[in-house]
Amino acid sequence: MAVYTSVSDEEVSSFLDLYPDSGRLLSIKGITEGVENSNYLITTDVRSYILTLYEKRVNPEELPFFMALTDHLAAENLPVPKAWKSRDGKQIQTLAGRPACLIEFLQGRWTPTPNAEQTRATGEMLGKMHKSLTHFSENRKNSLDLENWHILAEKCGFEAMNQIEAHMGDEVKKELDYLDKFWPKDLPRSVIHADLFPDNVLFEGDSLKGVIDFYFACTEVRAWDLAITYSAWCFDQENHFLADHAKALIKGYHQSFALTEEERAAFIVLLRGAALRFLLTRAWDWVNTPPDALVVPKDPRDFFKRLHFYREASLESLGF
Repeated sequence: MAVYTSVSDEEVSSFLDLYPDSGRLLSIKGITEGVENSNYLITTDVRSYILTLYEKRVNPEELPFFMALTDHLAAENLPVPKAWKSRDGKQIQTLAGRPACLIEFLQGRWTPTPNAEQTRATGEMLGKMHKSLTHFSENRKNSLDLENWHILAEKCGFEAMNQIEAHMGDEVKKELDYLDKFWPKDLPRSVIHADLFPDNVLFEGDSLKGVIDFYFACTEVRAWDLAITYSAWCFDQENHFLADHAKALIKGYHQSFALTEEERAAFIVLLRGAALRFLLTRAWDWVNTPPDALVVPKDPRDFFKRLHFYREASLESLGF
C-alpha cells in the first residue's frame, strides 16, 4: 500500500488553491500501487491530477532534478507526466509536513501480464527516451550502483538471505565478486529511468500512453536501463522466460535507438547486474518489513531465479 501520509479534503482543497484554474475538489482516492511515496488520485470539476507526497526514501533536495527530467522529456513530446506549476511558478510545495507535487494525470492503465506488442512498444519508448537524454545536461549519482550493492548485501546479511532461499546469500557474495571483475566501465552513460517495470508504463489496449515514476532516475551505464527493463518484462509471473517478449523488446528499442556492439557484448553482464540489484533491494525489504505492515514486500526469489537463468544464457538465447 502506498498511502503513508493521510490528507483531508480541506487540506487538499487549500493545496489546489495554490494552482491556477485547478478546479473545485470532487474526490480524493488513495493509490495503493508502489512502495515509495504517498499517492492520491485527485478529481476536480476541471480535470484529474496525481497528488504525490514524498516520503523518507526520496531526498527533497533531489526533487528539482526529477522535475527537470520530466519537463525535458515532455518538451520533446514523450508521454511523461509533468508537475504542475503553482501561481508563483513553483512545482514543489509542502503538504501535511511532506514535500508534495501536483502531477499531470495520464490516461491508461498498467498491466501485470503485458503481451509481446506492449513489450515492443515499451522498448521503442525506452529508446526514444535514451535518444532524448543524450542532450540532457543534468546529473544524479546512482545510489544503488555496484559499490552500494556490496553495502546493501552486508546490511541484509548473507546468512539472512540464505534463510530466504537456500544458498542465496552465498551466491550473492560470489556474484558481487564476478561483477567487480567484469562490470563494464567504458560504455556510454546518460540519465536513465532505472525502474521501467510494467507498473510504470500505462496502456490503452496495445497503445502506450505514459511512462511514470522517475524517482530512481540517475546517471549510469545507459544499456543497463535496457537490461533492467528486459529483466522486468521478459519473464512471466512464474519466472518462465518469454522469448517472444525478449525479441519484441530488443526490436522496439532498435527501432528508435540501437545498441552499440560494445553494449551488446556486455549485455549479459548488465543483465546479471540488474538481477542482483533487484534481488538485494527486495531482500532488504523482505528482511526488514514487519509481518503486520500494510506494505507487502516483493519476493527477492524472483530475481534470484533470473540471475541463475542469465548465468547460463547466450546472447542468441536471449533474443539477439
